[in-house]
Amino acid sequence: MEQISPQREKELLDLETKLATSFSNKNILNQSLTHSSYGHEKQIPDNERLEFLGDAILKLVISEYIFHKFPEKAEGDLTKIRAVVISDDTLAKVGGRLLLGSYLLMSENERKTGGVRRKSNLANTFEALIGAVFIDAGLGKSREMIISFLAEAIEKFSRAGYISDFKSALQEYAQKKKWELPRYNVVKETGLKHRRVFWVEVKIRGRRYGLGRGRNKKEAEQRAAMQGLRRVQKEKKKPRPGIGKFISSVRKKINL
Repeated sequence: MEQISPQREKELLDLETKLATSFSNKNILNQSLTHSSYGHEKQIPDNERLEFLGDAILKLVISEYIFHKFPEKAEGDLTKIRAVVISDDTLAKVGGRLLLGSYLLMSENERKTGGVRRKSNLANTFEALIGAVFIDAGLGKSREMIISFLAEAIEKFSRAGYISDFKSALQEYAQKKKWELPRYNVVKETGLKHRRVFWVEVKIRGRRYGLGRGRNKKEAEQRAAMQGLRRVQKEKKKPRPGIGKFISSVRKKINL
């Protein structure tokens, strides 16, 4: 591990203030902010293992929290709420508010290509921070941090309207047009084993109407369905008034 410079110590202290926590081991905090590109260049540990740990802790904490918070909701609804809360989109927004990109150590090439603002970097770094807090201070402290940053999102996505989705909307549209139901297929998988990215296509009447990517199949299917709805709109000679607003409203509801 590289020696932490006085300037870097100031940066870490600033982030600790934002996180409302203080690390006993500053090296583990610094590692959680080390992108793989920088770790490879400097031959030091990066944050990918911490991200793996943080992802598992995040799922556990959110699952336990919403299980007790919403005793009236069925398993399916709890699954949908959790999926949106722990999605890259939601975590990247948290990372953006914390300006995690400005604290992230990365290669010059990664920085030049937009690494500071890249959604995956922000989401992955937040998960790595969760893993670092767990190692440094235990589950209680990591749970406290998770809930403090995601409680608002949980409230938002638990409302009845936010449990709707693009897949249902596309299926309803196909049924109204008396088309065959949309078919979803995984076309490829990329990334490391613990960071898989799925690419899913949606076909209607034998034609591809959308291609989506996500950290799991469900998320990729939602994005493919969203593209499908957009294509339906473009193909119509006279788009039905309001369909654009409809797509936008559904997108906002599930945060895609």
